[in-house]
Amino acid sequence: MTRLKTDPPKKYRDFVGRYPKLAEAWDAIHEAGATGPLDEKTQRLVKLAVAIGGLREGAVHASARKALDMGISIEELEQVVALAAGTLGMPATVAAFTWVRDVTHKDASKT
Repeated sequence: MTRLKTDPPKKYRDFVGRYPKLAEAWDAIHEAGATGPLDEKTQRLVKLAVAIGGLREGAVHASARKALDMGISIEELEQVVALAAGTLGMPATVAAFTWVRDVTHKDASKT
């Protein structure tokens, strides 16, 4: 399993600090789902796609952040978003695109 370069957001750390048993259960679910033939990069891209399909902004942010930590390129993340267009339609895809860019262009938004 890849060790992340960045820490999870403070809100997440606060939540799992308050509910450590849920954090343990979450870790167990992750471990169980990661068992199989897909490599880590593919797993991360699939998780991003599922988050996009579920229109889960926080999960898209987390998946994009974790993907960048793993060395997955911005172009690869954006292709996953583009692939969603045919299924989700343009408004949802544009929303997902902005969520990915919230992470990938984080420093640019500060200027």
